[in-house]
Amino acid sequence: MKYVLDMHTHTIASGHAYTTILENAKHASEIGLQLLGTTDHAPSMPGAPHEWYFGNLKVMPRELYGVTMLYGCEANIIDYEGNIDLPVEIQEKLDIMIASMHEPVMESNENRDLNTSAFLKAMENPNVHIIGHSGNPRFPIYEEELVKKAKEKNILLEINNSSFTRSRVGSDKTCTKIAQLCKEYGTKIILNSDAHSCFHIGVFDAAVKILKQIDMPEELIINRSKTEFLNFLKEKGKQI
Repeated sequence: MKYVLDMHTHTIASGHAYTTILENAKHASEIGLQLLGTTDHAPSMPGAPHEWYFGNLKVMPRELYGVTMLYGCEANIIDYEGNIDLPVEIQEKLDIMIASMHEPVMESNENRDLNTSAFLKAMENPNVHIIGHSGNPRFPIYEEELVKKAKEKNILLEINNSSFTRSRVGSDKTCTKIAQLCKEYGTKIILNSDAHSCFHIGVFDAAVKILKQIDMPEELIINRSKTEFLNFLKEKGKQI
């Protein structure tokens, strides 16, 4: 299966990534992607840009090198009430928003109730489209609750390739369980690279390997169709 979109990529604006929006878009074009999300880290992460950066993404063109661009953010869940670190008025302007938990912002812990609560409450936010790398073993959760809530709220659960290859080692067990539950409940997932340089954009090999092991239905993987993804955003109130 040819996957045509990657919605979780970073630029030098994130502070610990190494290529620009233009370099990312050019590489995406060269490897045949049709849709690219640029989602730099929100302000609570060390080295991340000010909120004005996200408020001003409107100046960027919709098409770069023949690739349709979506401009958004990987927002940080900052507490167990599911709050995130961007003002609502900026959230509403973004094409796409991922909500994730990161150790520099939230202290890792073994309390599955608290971690699950943070994700579930973040999913009450109508501006959240994707839950990022929820398989992180530093924030254990109740996977079934997450999958059921994502189905209810029409939110995509990310299977993050970087979690298996460069960061969050040990995510494979939880991610496999999440994927199995998504298969059971019919909850849609999204494969994302979490690229911090252009050379990792569109690389999903490790994530695909896990999905093949559980015989994941292709119709639950939204990366297969640009039209399907844009229709998903339309259902969420976004006109691209």
